[in-house]
Amino acid sequence: MKRLFNLIICALLLVINSCKEAPKKITDSKDYNVYLAPNESEMLQLTQEDFKFWEEKLEKEPTQFPYLVKAAASQSQLFKETGHIEALIQAEQKLIEANKKTNYNTPSYLRALARNYISQHKFKEALTLLKKAEIIGEGLIGTQKMLFDVCLELGNVDKAKVYLDKIENYKDFDFLIRLSKWSDHNGDLDKAILYLEKATEMVESSKDKWLMQWAYTNLADFYGHNGQISESYDFYLKALKLNPNDAYAKKGIAWIVYSHERNPKEALRILDSIMVQHKSPDYFLLKAEIAEYMNDDDAKQDYLESYFAEVKNDHYGDMYNTFNAIIYTEDLNKIKEATDLALTEIKNRPTPQSYGLLAWAYFNYGDAKEALQIMEEHVANKTYSPETLFHLAQVYKANGKLKEADALKEELLKSTFELGPLMEQKINNI
Repeated sequence: MKRLFNLIICALLLVINSCKEAPKKITDSKDYNVYLAPNESEMLQLTQEDFKFWEEKLEKEPTQFPYLVKAAASQSQLFKETGHIEALIQAEQKLIEANKKTNYNTPSYLRALARNYISQHKFKEALTLLKKAEIIGEGLIGTQKMLFDVCLELGNVDKAKVYLDKIENYKDFDFLIRLSKWSDHNGDLDKAILYLEKATEMVESSKDKWLMQWAYTNLADFYGHNGQISESYDFYLKALKLNPNDAYAKKGIAWIVYSHERNPKEALRILDSIMVQHKSPDYFLLKAEIAEYMNDDDAKQDYLESYFAEVKNDHYGDMYNTFNAIIYTEDLNKIKEATDLALTEIKNRPTPQSYGLLAWAYFNYGDAKEALQIMEEHVANKTYSPETLFHLAQVYKANGKLKEADALKEELLKSTFELGPLMEQKINNI
């Protein structure tokens, strides 16, 4: 009898231990270590050489405004490769000069400046330029594609759909990636992946390395959101094979190591290697989150201070308003500053996510009723953003709407990889 009892206890312990097992390991440092060592990126070198070429042309012929646009394109690519915000701002200055010289009457130049403004999150300024280009008409399909992008960013979904219908062409890469984005916006991740897979196959046939790199990293993101972590990892590696300096792909791998495999030290090692060659305030935020997960409050504080030191640079403008508002709300208890930033975001981008920031600030200030009113009017049933839905669930719970909160909790538990370990703990407490 005693032996039977011991066997039962052993069986129970095995069950308990199996439930606590670490998630299946997907990554292997041997796969990506080669990309972490400092190296001369071929794409970065080509971009720098291209920029130097057009700068020298401009010195010899400063009145040739097409050279301004070429040099600006190189600087925009330098921003993508290095993260240096100054390159993006210098590109803007050259594009403004080119548009002035052509009296803002050349659609391709208008689109180029609009593209720069999109990178800076100046979506309303981009919209103004694109509407002007639309009236002129030259290269109309290209203009309409960008109008879809901007309208969606501004929360004008009806207008975005109008432009999506105008550019419909299932044999066109640009249309497919926008159809994918539209599907994701509407919460249909399966279709979003399907369309992006088709677009990826198309661009692979063209052998365009720049577009292939973009497609691989975006597909990796979608796979991750869908719980296909192994596929996500594989596509980040495919992007790195094309461009060993792809900081976004490396960051994606760091997130898998941290969020899925729960290996914060290795994730920090990857991030440290990225920051040697690529500059972006985002990395300090991720490091701060990882430090909190490791219960290292001092390190978290140091990372946040480094982050704010970076975003004080006026060149960043409103690019980090959303992140700042959340930190002010959740970490620094600066509700007035958080509210002001949320209102700025609503002015710039009146989307459900922007209104969600305002509601979250009110909620953390203790005004759950005002938060609920904002959420029900501007957020509920209007977005599938997991972070915004988590805030909505908390507001529902505080206002006694437990059925609605539980329904959101069930959905959010499917997004734990995307949200991360810290948020997973909070979701379980809803």
